[in-house]
This record gives sequence, C-alpha cells and structure tokens, in this order.
Amino acid sequence: MIIRYKKTFEKIAMGLLSFMPDERDLKKLQQTIKQYETEDNWQLFLWKQDEDIIGLIGVIFLDQAKLQIQHITVNPSYRQQGIGKSMVKALKEMYPDKQFTANDYTVAFIDKCDINGE
Repeated sequence: MIIRYKKTFEKIAMGLLSFMPDERDLKKLQQTIKQYETEDNWQLFLWKQDEDIIGLIGVIFLDQAKLQIQHITVNPSYRQQGIGKSMVKALKEMYPDKQFTANDYTVAFIDKCDINGE
C-alpha cells in the first residue's frame, strides 16, 4: 500500500533513499529529504507491506501534465518481488491524468514498467 511521507518516517525514508546511487552521502541525503519536506512540487511516498515500510518513490510535479520519478528504491531483502512496479502502478492510479517521466537514475526501471503506454 502506498502512503504519503510524514516527518515521523524520516529515518526510514533516509535509510531507503541511501540505496539510490546519488544519495549515499549523508549531507546529500539530508538535503534531499529537506526538499521533499519543504518544496510543494516534491512529493515522497512510502510502500507499506504488513507493518513494515519497505519501499520509497519520490516525484517532482513538473507542471500540470507531467511528473518525474526522481527516486525509487526497495529494501534489498524485498527486491525482485515486483514491489517497485507495484509502487509505480499505485502512483499511476493516484495520478491517472499525469504523464510520467524519469531522471537518469530511474529511467531504466521506469521504461520496464511501461506506464505511459498503458
């Protein structure tokens, strides 16, 4: 189940974000979390399975029609189970009128999801 990020999830979110290649440095990680907390067009979502938060997807709303998937990561213990695709699908259901784009770090995965061709 996809849920919106709240400040109480900060440590979990930072732990998940640290799996992203460009977010390994603590200062960079703190800066990224701060952007998600303060920028209106940056939104962070978490994936909850049972009682555990095991995935994260972060987006930037570029304009009225487009959003860019900035970050997508799953706890390594839960990878290869379709959770990443489930997160993207759930986000697409939340924003069916948006065109989804990716950045350099998420493009290969998002292409596999084929969300804009549905």
